[in-house]
Amino acid sequence: MRVAITTILGWANKLMRLFGPLYDRVLGWARHRHAVRYLAALSFAESSFFPIPPDVMLGPMCLAARQSAWRLAAITTVASVLGGMAGYAIGYFLFDRVEPWLHEMGYWPAYLEGKEWFASWGVWAVLVAGFSPIPYKIFTITAGVAILNFPAFIVASAIGRGARFFLVAGLVVAGGERMEAMLPKYIERIGWGVVVMFGVIATYLVMRH
Repeated sequence: MRVAITTILGWANKLMRLFGPLYDRVLGWARHRHAVRYLAALSFAESSFFPIPPDVMLGPMCLAARQSAWRLAAITTVASVLGGMAGYAIGYFLFDRVEPWLHEMGYWPAYLEGKEWFASWGVWAVLVAGFSPIPYKIFTITAGVAILNFPAFIVASAIGRGARFFLVAGLVVAGGERMEAMLPKYIERIGWGVVVMFGVIATYLVMRH
Protein backbone atom coordinates (compact mmCIF):
# COMPACT_ATOMS: atom_id res chain seq x y z
CA MET A 1 0.00 0.00 0.00
CA ARG A 2 2.80 2.39 0.95
CA VAL A 3 4.63 1.71 -2.33
CA ALA A 4 1.43 2.30 -4.32
CA ILE A 5 0.80 5.65 -2.60
CA THR A 6 4.40 6.78 -3.18
CA THR A 7 4.18 5.80 -6.86
CA ILE A 8 0.92 7.68 -7.46
CA LEU A 9 2.07 10.73 -5.50
CA GLY A 10 5.23 11.06 -7.60
CA TRP A 11 3.18 10.62 -10.76
CA ALA A 12 0.67 13.29 -9.61
CA ASN A 13 3.43 15.83 -8.92
CA LYS A 14 4.78 15.33 -12.45
CA LEU A 15 1.32 15.89 -13.93
CA MET A 16 0.78 19.11 -11.94
CA ARG A 17 4.06 20.50 -13.33
CA LEU A 18 3.00 19.46 -16.82
CA PHE A 19 -0.44 21.07 -16.53
CA GLY A 20 0.69 24.20 -14.65
CA PRO A 21 -0.50 26.71 -17.30
CA LEU A 22 -3.86 24.92 -17.60
CA TYR A 23 -4.19 25.02 -13.80
CA ASP A 24 -3.73 28.81 -13.86
CA ARG A 25 -6.33 29.17 -16.59
CA VAL A 26 -8.89 27.15 -14.64
CA LEU A 27 -8.19 29.33 -11.59
CA GLY A 28 -9.11 32.34 -13.70
CA TRP A 29 -12.50 30.81 -14.57
CA ALA A 30 -13.52 31.21 -10.92
CA ARG A 31 -13.85 34.98 -11.52
CA HIS A 32 -15.95 34.66 -14.68
CA ARG A 33 -19.60 35.76 -14.67
CA HIS A 34 -20.58 32.21 -15.70
CA ALA A 35 -18.32 30.68 -13.07
CA VAL A 36 -21.03 28.36 -11.69
CA ARG A 37 -21.57 26.82 -15.12
CA TYR A 38 -17.82 26.45 -15.59
CA LEU A 39 -17.55 24.84 -12.16
CA ALA A 40 -20.21 22.26 -13.03
CA ALA A 41 -18.62 21.55 -16.41
CA LEU A 42 -15.15 21.22 -14.87
CA SER A 43 -16.45 18.88 -12.15
CA PHE A 44 -18.11 16.68 -14.76
CA ALA A 45 -15.08 16.63 -17.06
CA GLU A 46 -12.54 16.00 -14.29
CA SER A 47 -14.32 12.78 -13.35
CA SER A 48 -13.75 11.24 -16.76
CA PHE A 49 -10.89 12.93 -18.66
CA PHE A 50 -9.89 16.49 -17.57
CA PRO A 51 -6.63 16.77 -15.54
CA ILE A 52 -7.43 19.71 -13.21
CA PRO A 53 -9.57 19.10 -10.07
CA PRO A 54 -12.59 21.34 -9.36
CA ASP A 55 -11.15 22.39 -5.98
CA VAL A 56 -9.16 24.97 -7.96
CA MET A 57 -12.40 26.83 -8.74
CA LEU A 58 -14.50 25.80 -5.77
CA GLY A 59 -12.24 27.36 -3.13
CA PRO A 60 -12.07 30.90 -4.58
CA MET A 61 -15.79 30.84 -5.44
CA CYS A 62 -16.73 29.85 -1.88
CA LEU A 63 -14.51 32.65 -0.57
CA ALA A 64 -16.17 35.22 -2.85
CA ALA A 65 -19.71 34.10 -1.94
CA ARG A 66 -19.61 32.39 1.46
CA GLN A 67 -23.39 32.36 1.73
CA SER A 68 -23.47 30.14 -1.37
CA ALA A 69 -20.63 27.83 -0.36
CA TRP A 70 -22.81 24.80 0.45
CA ARG A 71 -24.79 25.21 -2.78
CA LEU A 72 -21.55 25.36 -4.76
CA ALA A 73 -20.27 22.23 -3.00
CA ALA A 74 -23.53 20.44 -3.84
CA ILE A 75 -23.32 21.48 -7.51
CA THR A 76 -19.73 20.28 -7.66
CA THR A 77 -20.64 16.94 -6.07
CA VAL A 78 -23.59 16.23 -8.36
CA ALA A 79 -21.68 17.20 -11.50
CA SER A 80 -18.70 15.10 -10.40
CA VAL A 81 -20.85 12.01 -9.80
CA LEU A 82 -22.49 12.45 -13.21
CA GLY A 83 -19.03 12.74 -14.74
CA GLY A 84 -18.06 9.60 -12.86
CA MET A 85 -20.94 7.78 -14.50
CA ALA A 86 -19.57 8.94 -17.86
CA GLY A 87 -16.15 7.64 -16.86
CA TYR A 88 -17.69 4.30 -15.93
CA ALA A 89 -19.34 4.13 -19.37
CA ILE A 90 -16.00 4.92 -21.03
CA GLY A 91 -14.35 2.05 -19.19
CA TYR A 92 -17.21 -0.31 -19.91
CA PHE A 93 -17.79 0.46 -23.59
CA LEU A 94 -14.68 2.22 -24.92
CA PHE A 95 -11.64 1.05 -22.99
CA ASP A 96 -9.86 -0.24 -26.10
CA ARG A 97 -10.05 3.27 -27.55
CA VAL A 98 -8.95 5.15 -24.43
CA GLU A 99 -6.10 2.81 -23.46
CA PRO A 100 -3.59 4.62 -25.77
CA TRP A 101 -4.70 7.93 -24.24
CA LEU A 102 -3.98 6.60 -20.74
CA HIS A 103 -0.45 5.76 -21.85
CA GLU A 104 0.04 9.08 -23.64
CA MET A 105 -1.14 11.21 -20.69
CA GLY A 106 0.89 9.26 -18.16
CA TYR A 107 -2.17 7.81 -16.41
CA TRP A 108 -1.22 4.17 -17.03
CA PRO A 109 0.68 3.58 -13.75
CA ALA A 110 -2.26 4.97 -11.78
CA TYR A 111 -4.66 2.79 -13.80
CA LEU A 112 -2.68 -0.31 -12.89
CA GLU A 113 -2.70 0.71 -9.23
CA GLY A 114 -6.44 1.31 -9.47
CA LYS A 115 -6.97 -2.21 -10.79
CA GLU A 116 -5.08 -3.60 -7.81
CA TRP A 117 -7.20 -1.55 -5.42
CA PHE A 118 -10.41 -2.83 -7.02
CA ALA A 119 -9.17 -6.40 -6.85
CA SER A 120 -8.48 -5.99 -3.13
CA TRP A 121 -11.20 -3.64 -1.88
CA GLY A 122 -13.93 -3.43 -4.52
CA VAL A 123 -16.32 -0.50 -4.19
CA TRP A 124 -14.46 0.82 -1.12
CA ALA A 125 -11.69 1.89 -3.47
CA VAL A 126 -14.12 4.29 -5.19
CA LEU A 127 -15.15 5.84 -1.88
CA VAL A 128 -11.54 6.44 -0.83
CA ALA A 129 -10.44 7.66 -4.28
CA GLY A 130 -13.41 10.05 -4.41
CA PHE A 131 -12.03 11.90 -1.39
CA SER A 132 -8.31 11.49 -1.95
CA PRO A 133 -5.92 13.39 -4.27
CA ILE A 134 -5.72 10.31 -6.52
CA PRO A 135 -7.29 11.22 -9.90
CA TYR A 136 -10.92 10.17 -9.61
CA LYS A 137 -11.16 9.59 -13.37
CA ILE A 138 -8.77 6.67 -13.08
CA PHE A 139 -11.15 4.90 -10.73
CA THR A 140 -14.31 5.70 -12.68
CA ILE A 141 -12.82 4.27 -15.88
CA THR A 142 -11.39 1.28 -14.02
CA ALA A 143 -14.75 0.66 -12.37
CA GLY A 144 -16.32 0.34 -15.81
CA VAL A 145 -13.60 -2.04 -16.96
CA ALA A 146 -14.12 -4.15 -13.82
CA ILE A 147 -17.93 -3.98 -14.25
CA LEU A 148 -18.26 -2.84 -10.64
CA ASN A 149 -21.78 -2.87 -9.20
CA PHE A 150 -23.20 0.34 -10.69
CA PRO A 151 -25.58 1.47 -7.89
CA ALA A 152 -22.83 0.84 -5.31
CA PHE A 153 -20.42 2.80 -7.50
CA ILE A 154 -22.78 5.80 -7.57
CA VAL A 155 -23.32 5.74 -3.79
CA ALA A 156 -19.60 5.45 -3.06
CA SER A 157 -18.83 8.25 -5.52
CA ALA A 158 -21.42 10.55 -3.96
CA ILE A 159 -20.10 9.95 -0.44
CA GLY A 160 -16.42 10.28 -1.37
CA ARG A 161 -16.79 13.28 -3.65
CA GLY A 162 -19.30 14.98 -1.40
CA ALA A 163 -17.02 14.61 1.62
CA ARG A 164 -14.15 16.20 -0.27
CA PHE A 165 -16.04 19.16 -1.75
CA PHE A 166 -18.06 19.99 1.36
CA LEU A 167 -14.82 19.90 3.34
CA VAL A 168 -13.31 22.39 0.90
CA ALA A 169 -16.34 24.68 1.27
CA GLY A 170 -16.33 24.35 5.05
CA LEU A 171 -12.63 25.13 5.40
CA VAL A 172 -12.91 28.23 3.22
CA VAL A 173 -16.00 29.50 5.05
CA ALA A 174 -14.34 28.97 8.43
CA GLY A 175 -10.83 30.13 7.56
CA GLY A 176 -11.35 32.87 4.98
CA GLU A 177 -8.57 34.08 2.67
CA ARG A 178 -5.76 32.54 4.72
CA MET A 179 -7.32 29.08 4.51
CA GLU A 180 -8.18 29.50 0.83
CA ALA A 181 -4.52 30.21 0.08
CA MET A 182 -3.39 27.11 1.98
CA LEU A 183 -6.25 24.92 0.73
CA PRO A 184 -4.37 22.81 -1.86
CA LYS A 185 -1.77 21.76 0.72
CA TYR A 186 -4.31 20.95 3.44
CA ILE A 187 -6.71 19.07 1.18
CA GLU A 188 -3.91 16.96 -0.25
CA ARG A 189 -2.62 16.08 3.22
CA ILE A 190 -6.08 15.23 4.50
CA GLY A 191 -6.80 13.19 1.38
CA TRP A 192 -3.62 11.14 1.68
CA GLY A 193 -4.33 10.75 5.38
CA VAL A 194 -7.67 9.15 4.52
CA VAL A 195 -5.97 6.80 2.05
CA VAL A 196 -3.37 5.73 4.61
CA MET A 197 -6.00 5.30 7.33
CA PHE A 198 -8.12 3.15 5.03
CA GLY A 199 -5.08 1.04 4.16
CA VAL A 200 -4.24 0.50 7.83
CA ILE A 201 -7.81 -0.46 8.73
CA ALA A 202 -8.16 -2.76 5.72
CA THR A 203 -4.84 -4.46 6.46
CA TYR A 204 -5.85 -4.98 10.09
CA LEU A 205 -9.17 -6.54 9.09
CA VAL A 206 -7.47 -8.86 6.59
CA MET A 207 -4.88 -9.98 9.13
CA ARG A 208 -7.55 -10.48 11.77
CA HIS A 209 -9.50 -12.85 9.52
